[in-house]
Amino acid sequence: MSTSSATWWTRETLCAVAIVCALLPACQPTPEDPPTSVPTAVTLYYFTWSDYAGQDLLEGFERQTGAKVVVDTFGSNEELLAKLQGGAGGYDVAVPSDFMVSIMARLGLLADLDLSKIPNAALVLDDLKRLPFDPENRHSVPYLWGTVGIGYDSEAVAETPDSWDVLWDPRYQGRISVLNDQREVFGMALRSIGESMNTRNPAAIERAKQKLLAQKPLVRAYTSEHYDQLLASGEVVLAHGWGGQVARAMAQRPSIRYVVPKEGATIWSDCLVVLKASPHKDLAMRFINYLLDRDVAARTTERLRFASSNREAKALVPSELRDNPAVYPPESAFDRLEWMRDVGETIRVYDRGWTELKLR
Repeated sequence: MSTSSATWWTRETLCAVAIVCALLPACQPTPEDPPTSVPTAVTLYYFTWSDYAGQDLLEGFERQTGAKVVVDTFGSNEELLAKLQGGAGGYDVAVPSDFMVSIMARLGLLADLDLSKIPNAALVLDDLKRLPFDPENRHSVPYLWGTVGIGYDSEAVAETPDSWDVLWDPRYQGRISVLNDQREVFGMALRSIGESMNTRNPAAIERAKQKLLAQKPLVRAYTSEHYDQLLASGEVVLAHGWGGQVARAMAQRPSIRYVVPKEGATIWSDCLVVLKASPHKDLAMRFINYLLDRDVAARTTERLRFASSNREAKALVPSELRDNPAVYPPESAFDRLEWMRDVGETIRVYDRGWTELKLR
């Protein structure tokens, strides 16, 4: 209604109408009348890895709950922690990797989970239960998992690699990519010299740093986000990376292969957590349960090429993924896989080494 046509509704007229309505039963609302106001939709803030959030799956949760999901992303666990410690607030659900869960819990950043509100947590693989970083799943539930190894182009690499040492082979100078991930890069170098990726020995870390400095002239890129595209395009022929991302390159370039080196590698799990500062903890746990649903999990694995923690999801993914060692590692690899752990104050030694590597 325009302003000009409404001017005859004086204050006195409105009061008279209100009195008449109060006297007439027909003007009174009945219990069956719907409410006149619609509650504002709750917004859930999801802080996750740069490629994890499938829009169709998020929309499925929005349809189920009426909530809106807003996504923000990070490229490494260190970036995740730095943002939270730097004052970035308002997030409800985040996806830290295994070792970062224990660090965030120690810093008081995580809420306790009520697993009765996350029934799909009961479907998590037995191998992913009682893990060292959160043995009682007090703060986290494993979401996606896999290994870190070497993706390579079998048509360009002279011999089938079985060792981390191939990433120091001068024949491939400028055609090697390495993760932009401090702990994984040092872990690769430490294993190559026979040390644990979780060592707290400064001398061993120094040896690994020196080996990484010697490798740097061979490296085309330190990247955690696009090495699958570099492999698929042929710009690199060797890539240090997460198996699932290598599997995406395989779909575009059939000559791509994946290997877990003989010296050992990382087994990892990205986990779903509720942040202590979340204003919507019940909705956050409902969102976690949704992401762990068998059908949703299978669709996530099919899109990302990372294995789901839901033990029932594997049967629902295509056979070429079930049988791909880059997605689901073979049992024979498990005896040389290592979980990344919080190294306490020794992280400062790793920090200094990483800074020196990146600045030189």
